[in-house]
Amino acid sequence: MRHFGGFLQYIKYIRHYSPHTALSYQRDLEQFFSFCSFDAEAEESLVDSRMIREWMVQLVESGHSARTINRKVSALKSYFRYLQKEGILAVNPVNRVLTPKTEKKLPVFVSEDQMDQLLDHVEFGDGYAGFRNRMIIETFYCTGMRLSELVNLRVTDTDLLQQTVKVLGKRRKERIIPLDREFCNLVQQYLTARSDAFPGSGEEWLFLTDSGKKVYSRLVYRVVHGYLSLVTTADKKSPHILRHTFATHMLNKGADLNAIKELLGHANLSATEVYTHNTFEKLKSVYKQAHPRA
Repeated sequence: MRHFGGFLQYIKYIRHYSPHTALSYQRDLEQFFSFCSFDAEAEESLVDSRMIREWMVQLVESGHSARTINRKVSALKSYFRYLQKEGILAVNPVNRVLTPKTEKKLPVFVSEDQMDQLLDHVEFGDGYAGFRNRMIIETFYCTGMRLSELVNLRVTDTDLLQQTVKVLGKRRKERIIPLDREFCNLVQQYLTARSDAFPGSGEEWLFLTDSGKKVYSRLVYRVVHGYLSLVTTADKKSPHILRHTFATHMLNKGADLNAIKELLGHANLSATEVYTHNTFEKLKSVYKQAHPRA
């Protein structure tokens, strides 16, 4: 497509989409235009809502889930919105297309007892790696930050005097997360262990590998998966589960939904409201156990 390259540059460098998201959009758009049998010089104005619906039918027949189809259509919608913004098209053909409804999945989380078991009774080891692994678990659980946010934390992002940590989230949006005193003490101990393990290290990143380099996502994922496996049999044991756990436990303890939204860095409240379903499920469970007529 004539304007395809410009769009990819736009979402990478203006909208600051992650490399993973940009690549996903690229693949979805290439798949659509391949379905339409368009060549590289074809005009996007040839696309109409009928073509998009036919593509969606093919995706359904190929066994794609409603969630996947919606994601692909969303990529297409963003592309045509970009063309509108650039004055290339007057109408977005995706606006006339109905997308399939998706069933909302309740976030998986770890119970408070399981987190207490992990943080109070599991041995992480005395060396730097053990201290780092514990800090990774504690940071996810105490702040609710994303995997990419933790990997990119710098030493200077933590302000132990003010008891805060600065996080660079999606679309390069900064937010400040408050920390409790106990967690700050742990950070101070970790920084001491880090200095002892890598004296004179010039690395600015907070979390380092065993060789003193910046940690990477797969390492952090393995750490979280390994330790969560010790306390839960849930199918999912990813860093994102600890983000869900943070939000759910905060809500269960009476935290305001808008406050949780800000702590998580959500763009809108609807993304945070999914955690209220977990709280409601807990209330139903308590009701069934406690009410004599339930």
